Amino acid sequence: MGKIEIIGLGSSNLEQIPLGVYRKIKQADQLFVRTEDHPAIAELQAEGVEMTFFDDYYEKFDTFDQVYPAIVDQLIELSKEEDIVYAVPGHPMVAERTVQLLIESNREVDVIGGKSFIDDMFQTLEIDPVDGFQLLDAFDLSTDVIQTGQSVIIMQVFNQLMASEVKLTLMEKYPDEHQICVVDAAGGLSEQKKWMPLYELDRFEGVHNLRSVYVPSLNRDERTTSFELLQYYIDAITGESGDVWVREQTALTLLPYLKEETQELIEAYENDDIDNVIEELGDVLMQILYHTNLAENTGMFSLEEVLDGINRKLRRRHPHVFDGVEANTPEEVDALWQEIKKKEKEERGF
Repeated sequence: MGKIEIIGLGSSNLEQIPLGVYRKIKQADQLFVRTEDHPAIAELQAEGVEMTFFDDYYEKFDTFDQVYPAIVDQLIELSKEEDIVYAVPGHPMVAERTVQLLIESNREVDVIGGKSFIDDMFQTLEIDPVDGFQLLDAFDLSTDVIQTGQSVIIMQVFNQLMASEVKLTLMEKYPDEHQICVVDAAGGLSEQKKWMPLYELDRFEGVHNLRSVYVPSLNRDERTTSFELLQYYIDAITGESGDVWVREQTALTLLPYLKEETQELIEAYENDDIDNVIEELGDVLMQILYHTNLAENTGMFSLEEVLDGINRKLRRRHPHVFDGVEANTPEEVDALWQEIKKKEKEERGF
């Protein structure tokens, strides 16, 4: 059984490949490369390096979820008889699904290294990542994971369709005019960068396989769609230097306001007033956070304890959503729900 050595080709031209990786490429008897579409490939071929590519797999399958396992299966099969070297763009441990699948396969795998495009991105943008950043894949981009208080780098925004999907996702969290930077081939000879408002992100044609998008963080008061900003405001209002009236309240004195806001929410629904529903839901949430902050300030419990409790309960009471348990009708769901609640009471000694 042979060994699989994995190397990274970096993000740009041949001169950017680390010396140790370059030597490994030149010495390799069997060099397999995930894709021929990389700036260094032509230069390596000019030096006489023979390579086998997997680009035809992208035509053979409909989705990347099928492509990557197929490549890995083939690599494992090829390595049964002898050691092989497998090369990927960038650094093998940065956003390279085939490498993760190889590691998970429990085969003997050595990751030699390479240069990540991230270093080149920060140099191109002339920014310091010390305050933190998020590295996200355009294929899996979701508003749930975007933290607007940190800068964000989005990879693989390679065509107009993908850019449109990324733009629409970002617009749920950022102003349309928010300035972003599109970077092509960071660190390479053909590197280009262009600042533009978010709404212009998808105004281009063709395929750009080395394109990434940099999204700067928002100023604190601009993060109006984030739960973190709400927590910040509530902490300030209920803190020692905050609102005098709020700081004098107790859980019992706040309850009438919670009831009032809840009743107003009910009336908004009954009146089919969606704008008011949105506002009243916010007011109810505000009252809930007043209660959790009051409890935290007096040492009773914290918001984290409330979140821990509800998250565990949601997970525990929905095995038909998360664990493959069959419950296909409301009646089956109710029976399952009652069974779980009964078990919870027994475990608590009720």
